[in-house]
Amino acid sequence: MDRRPWTALSILALLGIWAAAAAIAASPTLPGPLAVGEALVAEAANGKLFYHLGLTLWRVAASFALAMSIGVALGILMGRFRTADDILGPWLVLTLNVPALVVVVLAYVWLGLTEAAAIAAVAVNKIPNVVVQVRSGARSLDEGLMDMARAYRLSRYDTLRHVVLPQLAPYMMAAARNGLALIWKIVLLVELLGRSNGVGFQIHMFFQLFDIARLLAYTFAFVAVAQLLELALLAPVERHAARWRTARP
Repeated sequence: MDRRPWTALSILALLGIWAAAAAIAASPTLPGPLAVGEALVAEAANGKLFYHLGLTLWRVAASFALAMSIGVALGILMGRFRTADDILGPWLVLTLNVPALVVVVLAYVWLGLTEAAAIAAVAVNKIPNVVVQVRSGARSLDEGLMDMARAYRLSRYDTLRHVVLPQLAPYMMAAARNGLALIWKIVLLVELLGRSNGVGFQIHMFFQLFDIARLLAYTFAFVAVAQLLELALLAPVERHAARWRTARP
């Protein structure tokens, strides 16, 4: 059964409710879909939307790559070696419970209002979540497959590539999905507090100017890009990584 008509009807209903609420309120604090659309087109036409959105995407990509690479490595280490888990466990609990705002503020205080501080703050906030999920996967690896790898004298690299990572793929993809959703939000916070560009900076500026139409325009553009990345990048990668589970000899 094709569910796309239901999805389209749901979106149209949402737009209708929004337009009706804006018409009833008749206030600049609740602009309608047309006003927000016009603001979005205007910001895209003058190039500001793409400029600020591009900078935010760069920060998201850099933070995501840093958090995933470090988090996956630490997760595998802690999941496979009890000593490493005992040593790093308290650090993991601590970092999981430190508020994101505190990490961002400390990064700016210690490293200055720099791009490196912004990216580091976002990555530090995400690494613990990646570690937790990958560690769970590393603890549940099939020991029979690990024994087979040792019996065939596979190198550490081949064991990691052909035995460990395929089994960890679902955990890594869950960490990537959750991580991307979290990183989007923290990047906006980082830009709001200490950057002079990016979507977060623009949203803060339009809040100060009480320009809700442009504020919502940047918000919807931001959400649309996040959804596009999910559909065009994460979903295909997940299907590719899980292909071995459905493969037939």
